[in-house]
Amino acid sequence: MDMPLPDPAILARKAAIARQLAAVLPADAIIEDEMETRAYECDALTAYKCPPLLAVLPRSTAEVSGVLQICHEEGVPVVPRGSGTSLAGGALPTADSVILGTARMNQVLETDYENRFIRVQAGRTNLSVTGAVEEEGFFYAPDPSSQLACAIAGNIGMNSGGAHCLKYGVTTNNLMGVTMVMMDGTVVAIGGAHLDAGGLDLLGVICGSEGQLGVVTEATLRILRQPEGARPVLIGFDSNEVAGQCVSDIIKAGVLPVAIEFMDRLCIEACEKFAKAGYPMCEALLIVEVEGAEAEIEDQLGRIIGIARRHNPVELRESTSAEESARIWLGRKSAFGAMGQINDYMCLDGTIPVSELPVVLRRIGELSAEYGLPVGNVFHAGDGNMHPLILFDANKPGDLEKCEAFGAEILKLCVDAGGCLTGEHGVGVEKRDLMAHQYAAADLEAQMAVKDVFDPKWLLNPAKVFPLDATEARRIAAE
Repeated sequence: MDMPLPDPAILARKAAIARQLAAVLPADAIIEDEMETRAYECDALTAYKCPPLLAVLPRSTAEVSGVLQICHEEGVPVVPRGSGTSLAGGALPTADSVILGTARMNQVLETDYENRFIRVQAGRTNLSVTGAVEEEGFFYAPDPSSQLACAIAGNIGMNSGGAHCLKYGVTTNNLMGVTMVMMDGTVVAIGGAHLDAGGLDLLGVICGSEGQLGVVTEATLRILRQPEGARPVLIGFDSNEVAGQCVSDIIKAGVLPVAIEFMDRLCIEACEKFAKAGYPMCEALLIVEVEGAEAEIEDQLGRIIGIARRHNPVELRESTSAEESARIWLGRKSAFGAMGQINDYMCLDGTIPVSELPVVLRRIGELSAEYGLPVGNVFHAGDGNMHPLILFDANKPGDLEKCEAFGAEILKLCVDAGGCLTGEHGVGVEKRDLMAHQYAAADLEAQMAVKDVFDPKWLLNPAKVFPLDATEARRIAAE
């Protein structure tokens, strides 16, 4: 995986740049010691690492504005970073870049229950947003597996979803407005605590832009009333393909569960060992959850169970208590950590039409045999957002390269099946060089033209999302 060579002129000015930043930041907000910057050398995609020039941890929009203005004047690339949970290398720095971390921007700024919104600084963690409103009977819907740690800033950057996005949508469906700092330090407010504004959907452009357009410092988020009740059911099958067909049939029947999660045997065994959730040992497991009033839950579960029985499940089990439901979800939320205890892995994020699940799952199994690398499948099956985890040995020469080639084939498979390269993890560096498989040259040019408007000097996260050969002319012209 190639990255642009660092600019020697910027490297030589490190001390001078640090002094300028010290004029707009407290002393404890600047990290310049080489050993300490290693804490920011990668995100959750640990296969690629590079310590940044500097790291800064501002506490306010004003401080972010000051940092970006200096970096803009000095021509220094800036890599925005939330909590570093990106699985696509979205926060991977270059040696001549400044990491701008949002971790200290974590305050609740406004809560309005009557109008159902909360305004927070963008460094606040996902789960703590719900924590701020749950006593009043509200919650924030997007729930990525990393919700305990991931920041709202990163959720907005990657348009994150989670297990319950089937019913409630992803971040863009729950984001009402942002305060964003442009690369030149200009502060803009887009959207807010109101219905969608007329004209261009700039909020939709920003959500999912992966730090390419500006640094989001505050977010206005939609909060919802907690449901009256919820109940998951475990459905085990003796093959991945049959489980995939069951998901397709549930969706075709017009039933809308709050979540449909899929796990194959490798993931089931790892999660059960890790979290002791009481999962049945089978080839494929679905976790299907419905919510609402008791009568609504009974009706939906009755229809789902009826569909499942037509596929001869090896086990079908409804949750009987809140404690059992919590264990079921703990197992699923622990999947990535559990797989990490087995071996190194690369987590993919391709999205496909639900109807294509049986075919795609079968082909992934064939590719696994061809490449000689095991793959665990755990994903949001209801909306076709797949997360294959390819296991490899980072210490074995050639294994990483083999894993990358295998992953590329899976992602191409997703596109060829009518899907796309990413659902909620972003493109980052992981899928950057595959963008031409999904988009024609004219499509990529249109996307890059949008970045030209927001970031003419191409200083914000410049080595991500777009293939380097497509951006080379722009990056050279900006130097």
